[in-house]
Amino acid sequence: MNEKIIASGKRKRAVAKAILVKGSGKITINKKNYETLQMFDKLKIQEPLKIAKEILGENNFDVFIFVKGGGEKSQIEAARLALARAIVNFSKSKKLENAYFDYDKTLVVADTRRKESNKPGDSKARRKRQTSYR
Repeated sequence: MNEKIIASGKRKRAVAKAILVKGSGKITINKKNYETLQMFDKLKIQEPLKIAKEILGENNFDVFIFVKGGGEKSQIEAARLALARAIVNFSKSKKLENAYFDYDKTLVVADTRRKESNKPGDSKARRKRQTSYR
């Protein structure tokens, strides 16, 4: 039986879907190896992997992450959340989930903040029209 785990993550407008299967430890984001990312983005993706390796031992799974929408950094954050959730679901380890939570809460829980909508007659969400009293 080939176990397949699907997890999702969101950040602002970016939505990521992670598919985790048993394998050798290969991680791809939109069909590209995560090693080709910029340095800080690569480190952000490595955080959940390193914590998992410390607690579980060997990372014996492949992860395929598909991200769309949002900006470049939001996509990385969404992918990181989906990856961490998939690993937790795969290992079923409460210890790992607590380690993620202690390290950075956003590895397990999505950041629900969104852009505030513009109000009628105004150009921005909070800015009001300028008035003149002359």
